[in-house]
Amino acid sequence: MTDPLGQNFDRLAVDRVMDLMAIPGPSGREAAVATHVADLLRKAGLPDSAIRHDSAARRAGTGGEVGNLIVKLPGTTRGPRRLMMAHLDTVPLCEGAEPVRKGDWVHARSSETALGGDNRAGVAVVLNSALTVLEQKLPHPPLTLLFTVQEEVGLLGARNVTRGQLGKPSLCFNWDGGAPNIAVIGATGDDHLDIEVRGLASHAGGHPEDGVSAIAVAARAIADLTDNGWHGLIEKGRNTGTSNIGFVSGGGATNVVTNHVVLRAEARSHKPQFRRRIVSEFRKAFERAARATTNAAGQAGQVQISVRDKYEAFRMPKSTPCVTAALAAVAKAGMDPQTRIVNGGLDANWMYTHGLPTVTLGCGQAGIHTVEETLHIPSFLAACRVGVVVATATESEAD
Repeated sequence: MTDPLGQNFDRLAVDRVMDLMAIPGPSGREAAVATHVADLLRKAGLPDSAIRHDSAARRAGTGGEVGNLIVKLPGTTRGPRRLMMAHLDTVPLCEGAEPVRKGDWVHARSSETALGGDNRAGVAVVLNSALTVLEQKLPHPPLTLLFTVQEEVGLLGARNVTRGQLGKPSLCFNWDGGAPNIAVIGATGDDHLDIEVRGLASHAGGHPEDGVSAIAVAARAIADLTDNGWHGLIEKGRNTGTSNIGFVSGGGATNVVTNHVVLRAEARSHKPQFRRRIVSEFRKAFERAARATTNAAGQAGQVQISVRDKYEAFRMPKSTPCVTAALAAVAKAGMDPQTRIVNGGLDANWMYTHGLPTVTLGCGQAGIHTVEETLHIPSFLAACRVGVVVATATESEAD
């Protein structure tokens, strides 16, 4: 594909992503980066009426600064409306990041921060695509730009998006981590578990036998899950999944038998029924542990587990229109198109649940959520070229 702006295309795209990565914007505090994006679109000629925020933050109940940023461009050519999206927020480790470019790579200046390429690179791809078609007056079908909030804390922006404000898109494309030539056509589902263990407090030196240690209950349950293959990588016949207990809190003094422990866990699988089985095994392990942990009087601990779905698994055939369009765009941009299924969650999970099948493409980020995070500039620029192809619908019209 010939760059619409020639050599200037690359320079502008890199400048835009560097600017975006330098703006603080963790989950729930995306207002500054959303304003930056909206201001650039206004300067390119979009009226205020084309730019709005939905009520996703209010509906999520998290107290976020803003909802999803939704921008609609009327088409200059006939064709199905296309939605291009990326999430605005970064993980807390990115706060204070100063992006520095060295050759083909961008990293954070400080070794104490992540970079924020996840997902400011995706935001830059969508933004750059829109600015390119506006500034160069390139023919394009109707476009909706969706910049979601609070992706990093459970895909809350996509979960609570106001679908009626999206303009009924027919083809949906999401940009997030990974290589620019790989189209993600499926992802796992995830259930969140809040586990509360209650025991009985007693003096750990004077009368430990009167107490029921909530820590002991939790330890027994975790050992049970681990020994029986229900924690970590789970492989049971043809069924696979993962689980993890990632948070444990309880106790305050060594001379008191701890009577209260809180744990947070997750269960993932591409098969909803097997994910429910993992949750059931967690419940049974903790209930067994509570019954088995008693004091001298035969009193036992108690367990309460609440479960909420974070997102459901999805898998699209390669023949899905958004997938064939994405693969054609990758090929048009001069790369070898590939597909894959991932074990993480994406905004595309919720878009699919909302009835909007969405393919996800990468932007060249690596080492995300760590201080080793980098952005590979050639891969990012390749993603930007794919974005312009998608926005102008110049790929095969087989979709």
